[in-house]
Amino acid sequence: MSEKWVIKGATIVNEGKSFVGDVYLNNRIIERIEEKVGSRPVSDGYKVINAEGLYLFPGVIDDQVHFREPGLEYKAEIYTESKAAVAGGVTSFMEMPNTNPPALTQELLEDKYELAKEKSLANFSFYMGASNYNLDEVLKTDPAKVCGLKVFMGSSTGDMLVDDEMVLEQIFSKVHMLIATHCEDEQTVRSNNEAFYKKFGLEGTAVLHPQIRTAEACYLSSSKAVRLARKYGARLHVLHLSTAQEMELFDDNIPLTEKKITAEVCVHHLWFSDEDYEQKGNFIKWNPAIKAKSDRESLWASLLSGKLDVIATDHAPHTLEEKERPYFKAPSGGPLVQHSLVIMMEFVRQGKLSMEQVVEKMCHNPAILFDVKKRGFIREGYFADLVLVDVNRPWKVKKDNLYYKCGWSPFEGTVFNSQVLKTFVNGSLVYDKGKFYEDVKGERLEFNR
Repeated sequence: MSEKWVIKGATIVNEGKSFVGDVYLNNRIIERIEEKVGSRPVSDGYKVINAEGLYLFPGVIDDQVHFREPGLEYKAEIYTESKAAVAGGVTSFMEMPNTNPPALTQELLEDKYELAKEKSLANFSFYMGASNYNLDEVLKTDPAKVCGLKVFMGSSTGDMLVDDEMVLEQIFSKVHMLIATHCEDEQTVRSNNEAFYKKFGLEGTAVLHPQIRTAEACYLSSSKAVRLARKYGARLHVLHLSTAQEMELFDDNIPLTEKKITAEVCVHHLWFSDEDYEQKGNFIKWNPAIKAKSDRESLWASLLSGKLDVIATDHAPHTLEEKERPYFKAPSGGPLVQHSLVIMMEFVRQGKLSMEQVVEKMCHNPAILFDVKKRGFIREGYFADLVLVDVNRPWKVKKDNLYYKCGWSPFEGTVFNSQVLKTFVNGSLVYDKGKFYEDVKGERLEFNR
């Protein structure tokens, strides 16, 4: 059972406004919010946190992570990555099905939930996976208990790639829950990969990545997903968009609650451009690829206009040894979940967006578009998932302050000016200035569907 807390005098950032106030936590929920600081004496039994000069956000909801368990624990585990998550202010995550074995049956999916109940410091949900042959299993999924269905429409191998046109038609016509897609045209990527490998062999570098996984490959696939969703009225969420061209597929003049087709951008596509491959190499090799500055500028414009609804990470760790292999042998993906909030706070500092917009895109909107039950907002009666941030506490990312099991970050050497000080999950203090409290675990997310 969680303790009773009062967070006093924080600047509360929530639902488009910021104000100084006190927040009371009791029995896992937000019991009371008072805009007038210290308006009444604190009752006995409450532990007091003096948060004057600090900012209080709802816990971040990251709708796209890969925590690698089961089967790939040498890269990462639910325990280690959820630890990194709460240290970064992420109180809830939605994890992908491409583990080993992949979550392609209800039994395998539930096995992951059982692991998380024992190990995760953050709240959790797991996507059901789609393949060319498991539609019957997909249709058994309970939308009130599972965040969504993940469809790899490219950039996958074996059982997780859905490239059968008839199966795609059936998925979009029969699945009545959120369909999340990875969109890159597999034929285009494979053809490009073969051509560049023939030309460069193992001498090829990550500079080639956006030339292989091109903007055209992304658009071919994402436009197909949008076309299918419109044809059947499906609920589509397109993950990690990376190109200017794709932005024409999405609306910015419809309230989020009325959108049936929504879109996500990841922090690395907002931070890096193709000019960074020369220095960072495979450490910024992601799928879809980081592309040109002009693409990044378009992503920013679309984020601010409302075409892009959510900011996430696609946290996908690999070992240092794997990433140090030659480009064509190195896997795509990298760890991000510990740093996503402070990355976005750097953009606030630069004037690119406001704190209120960060909270909207990382906390409120994931809760809205996934219909998450009583999370994502600082509201009385909601679960007390909260993050206390000091926006004037510079620190440098170094190996000895990383919590990822893989032990590296593409942001090593970067100085962030904001720091997560405390993280509450369901009213329990789980992270406090480098110290973790692990007795109380996170909970399975529920959805109002």
